[in-house]
Amino acid sequence: MEITAIKGDILNTTAELVVVGLYQEEDWSNDFVLMLNDIVRGKLKKKVEATDFKAMPGESLTFSAGSEASCDYVLVVGLGPEGALKTSEIRQVAGSVFAAAKRLSVKTVAMELLGEDDSAFENKANGRDARKAERGIEEAETVVDGVTVARDLVNTPAQDMNPERLAEAAEEIARLSDGRIRTRVYDRDWCTSKGMGAYLSVTQGSDSEPKFIHLTYKPSGKPKKVVALVGKGVTFDSGGLSLKPGKSMETMKCDMAGAAAVLGTFATLARIQPRVEVHGIIAATENMPSGKAIRPGDIVRAMNGKTIEILNTDAEGRLTLADALGYAQKQKPDYVVDLATLTGACVVALGEEISALMANDEVLAQDLLTAASNAGEELWQMPLYPAYNKLIESSVADLRNIATSSYGGSLTAGLFLQNFIEEGQVWAHMDIAGPAFAERPIGTYLGTGGTGYGVRTLTTWLSRL
Repeated sequence: MEITAIKGDILNTTAELVVVGLYQEEDWSNDFVLMLNDIVRGKLKKKVEATDFKAMPGESLTFSAGSEASCDYVLVVGLGPEGALKTSEIRQVAGSVFAAAKRLSVKTVAMELLGEDDSAFENKANGRDARKAERGIEEAETVVDGVTVARDLVNTPAQDMNPERLAEAAEEIARLSDGRIRTRVYDRDWCTSKGMGAYLSVTQGSDSEPKFIHLTYKPSGKPKKVVALVGKGVTFDSGGLSLKPGKSMETMKCDMAGAAAVLGTFATLARIQPRVEVHGIIAATENMPSGKAIRPGDIVRAMNGKTIEILNTDAEGRLTLADALGYAQKQKPDYVVDLATLTGACVVALGEEISALMANDEVLAQDLLTAASNAGEELWQMPLYPAYNKLIESSVADLRNIATSSYGGSLTAGLFLQNFIEEGQVWAHMDIAGPAFAERPIGTYLGTGGTGYGVRTLTTWLSRL
């Protein structure tokens, strides 16, 4: 697909399909709307009245253009009240546009999606507007490429996307970065030397060797901030000896979606060039049952010295993240953000389209929430409620890897991770279990499979640091 910005009058374009957006308060007597009505042979106002078109997001009207028009079809899309349109709604509107283009079998589409201002129509769009649009298209294409990287990684069957292949993907991203990104991949022996007993306990049952991945992006000049992004990288999660039901395993190739989001973000960094140093940390492994696998009741020691009683081997992501977070903080970051398909409880709480955010710093939390809103990704803050720490206390170790209560599982998982954050370290955790993988089409532009959730939020946040 080729996207370009062209200055001029959209009603005189030679594209097969012309798309215009109309706001709820649209002045139906302005010059632009009157000319639009002429192009569709006077049917605009009649069809609006006949269909009770309210110009709300998601509403649209399709017309065949008159014989004197340069286009074949006109699609009018609703934008709702002026000034109230959200990024996520713009994305849904755009999705409906391309669905219409597919239905009409057209190959060229011209869009003035955010509505034509009447004064601008009289004065015509200027070159500054076109240049601004071109920059926006370039930025969007960069982020889309990163999202596509994440989606492709998640959608690859686990037999092909094992820890070694995930490490190769990281190395490939570095090779394509013109030297701005460096990737180091460490093996089991190295992880053992660093005391990563929590992470290595998850790796025990698999025949695939673990790979601990560290990517580093450095900007030109002195970085304004240092950031560590930590992604859960369980390339297939069977549950281990605490085996999942067969149905629940069908989509478990997606349990590395946090790692995929980190890699997708790194795929954008050499192009967006944020003025921050970024570290990407992934403790990649499978979680498999075998005679070597970790058992319920075993006790392991994490990199920071804390001991963990394993009571359910299907609560493995937090074990890999415990050591990944410990290592990430060795890079002396100003901020640590982890992303993980961590808990089914998060999906119970927020559904399939919203991720949870927990943070020990309100400024970081608000910055991430703002970035998510601007990027069109749904993110909702949940508490790190201190009183629930008692639910993950163990009588034989410092912590247990599942809570004594079956309620509030996403909160207790967040509190578990907080035990591996050093005092004074600014940190946020994103539980992306819901929107990371779509088991049904979502809205107008997301089909089933990996969504690349998190890449847009992270790139928006990093660009503004």
